[in-house]
Amino acid sequence: MTRAEYASPLGKRIYDLRHACLSTWLNAGVPPTQVAAWAGHSVDVLLKIYAKCIVGQDETAKRRISEAFGEG
Repeated sequence: MTRAEYASPLGKRIYDLRHACLSTWLNAGVPPTQVAAWAGHSVDVLLKIYAKCIVGQDETAKRRISEAFGEG
């Protein structure tokens, strides 16, 4: 994108779409390492920006932990 395009509402919209996409992938359970690779971020940078967007995964995480210990 040119500087003018980036500064325009189109530039903001593209960022919004990217943010929505990465948030959706994380909330779908795609591992942060994979999302970071697809986004061109380190995991550290990805989680600093997007950790607050991850919601509703408590039960899935607890189930996976139980299964890992052979309790599921």
